[in-house]
Parts: sequence; C-alpha cells; structure tokens
Amino acid sequence: MTPGEQPAESPVPSPCTNVCTVDPKSGLCAGCFRTLDEIATWSVLDDEAKRAVWSMLAARRNETARQNDRMRTDDAVR
Repeated sequence: MTPGEQPAESPVPSPCTNVCTVDPKSGLCAGCFRTLDEIATWSVLDDEAKRAVWSMLAARRNETARQNDRMRTDDAVR
C-alpha cells in the first residue's frame, strides 16, 4: 500500500516502510511521510484517526517530491 491509499481493512495497517529518517526541515519521515507525533501516537489512534493520517500522506509525498525537484533545478542552474 502506498501513502495516500485508503486501507479498508481493520485494524488499519501502519504506513511505515522501515525507512525511519525524519527530515529536519519538513518534520516528516522520509519513508512514510508521517510526523513524529503521528508515528508516536499510531498505536493508540482509532481506525478513523489512522485513516485520516493515511489520507494526508499522498499530498505530503507529492509536496516533498516537488520541493526536491525545485532544489535540483535550482542547483543545476547555479
């Protein structure tokens, strides 16, 4: 399952991809695109709250990709 897909099953699975590195600028995990608070509270969230987190992940992944593309473009221009 990729970030942004809505898991239908219950319990809702973790979006963790075992790439646990938090970007200091965005505050998001580079693997699953969750915040530290979302990661820390995952085990106590109900399924509705977990699905709400899942619903934000694709947008975060896309925004991170856009920012990375901009940085590469800026570096190439220099």
